[in-house]
Amino acid sequence: MTDSPDSSVSPSPLADPHLVFDPAPTDTPRDITVLGSTGSIGTQAIDLVLRNPDRFRVTALSAAGGRVELLAEQARRLGVRTVAVAREDAVPALREALAAQYGTGEPLPEILAGPDAATEIAGRGDCHTVLNGITGSIGLAPTLAALEAGRTLALANKESLIVGGPLVKDIAAPGQIIPVDSEHAALFQALAAGTRADVRKLVVTASGGPFRGRTRADLERVTVEDALAHPTWAMGPVITINSSTLVNKGLEVIEAHLLYDIPFDRIEVVVHPQSYVHSMVEFTDGSTLAQATPPDMRGPIAVGIGWPERIPDAAPAFDWTKASTWEFFPLDNDAFPSVGLARHVGELAGTAPAVFNAANEECVDAFLKGALPFNGIMDTVTKVVEEHGTPETGTSLTVADVLEAETWARARARELTAQDKTAAEARA
Repeated sequence: MTDSPDSSVSPSPLADPHLVFDPAPTDTPRDITVLGSTGSIGTQAIDLVLRNPDRFRVTALSAAGGRVELLAEQARRLGVRTVAVAREDAVPALREALAAQYGTGEPLPEILAGPDAATEIAGRGDCHTVLNGITGSIGLAPTLAALEAGRTLALANKESLIVGGPLVKDIAAPGQIIPVDSEHAALFQALAAGTRADVRKLVVTASGGPFRGRTRADLERVTVEDALAHPTWAMGPVITINSSTLVNKGLEVIEAHLLYDIPFDRIEVVVHPQSYVHSMVEFTDGSTLAQATPPDMRGPIAVGIGWPERIPDAAPAFDWTKASTWEFFPLDNDAFPSVGLARHVGELAGTAPAVFNAANEECVDAFLKGALPFNGIMDTVTKVVEEHGTPETGTSLTVADVLEAETWARARARELTAQDKTAAEARA
């Protein structure tokens, strides 16, 4: 561990609480576009908006298209101008759902459809902030579009930064990105207490998921139901499985490096089962600042869409009249090798993080379908990363490079999964 940072290096502060990127400061409610509005982040963001109509106004929504009734209800309650769905075949059902929500003769919002619909509304210049709550690397194009349009980006889609880090850093202005992940929102707030030259290390906390304390041998018998039973957070299946393998923590280490320009050897992961402390910053004078709230994503979302202002009662606070115990444990790298592998691909840079992320998404899908054992997720991802080797793109990474690497990684992960399944059946 480095004793002190190299203050001679002037980092590019993508996420910096000292810098406010404000594309359109006004005294009226802040206009927001919500991408992934029917997901966990989107629904909680909309709850915040509806409770604070004097502060926020949603102008556009996007969703995958699987929950059109909820999307139509959101559009009606918020009075949005535009609704976008990724699935074109969802448009008839969406029109019907909107018609049921709106009164006779009342104009319906504009509908956009197709894989580029979210990117289109993210790039429009009629909002102050774009909240990217899409899950997966498909969030990269909307992230780039929002930044290129000069919007403040409240970023919950960590994958777009993971797979396209150099692309994002090339176009993001200082302070333009506000992180929404609970860990990075915590680091963002703690960093307000000092300058970057004062930072010794970042400490990212992990709940440990449902399998904290288990050995690698114990994890061989894990079922899908076991892995989906997260002890602290209620999340979608992919994110929940990523939490059980701690892949999510590996991705967050890469994301912290990209957001704050802190070297990997100064980013530490510690297990904190209660999930009260969301992350910490250790400063060069020996002091450590922790950001803590009860587990509730509305707090980080409020920081993302409201910064530099605080949103009163955005999320519950602690009841300090009640006794509580906060525990911290070192990470078991043998049982959970994902964090170490993530550091490795982060240091390789180029297309390596995209390969890691895409292979993991395929392996998680295979595990959920019963085609891959739990330990097989990281075993297979490791093989794909090793076969990919050292990327040659360097600093000239393009979107085409990312898409090509992802396509290869997904195909190779599926091939390896099929081979392992065949071998297992032969042994049986």
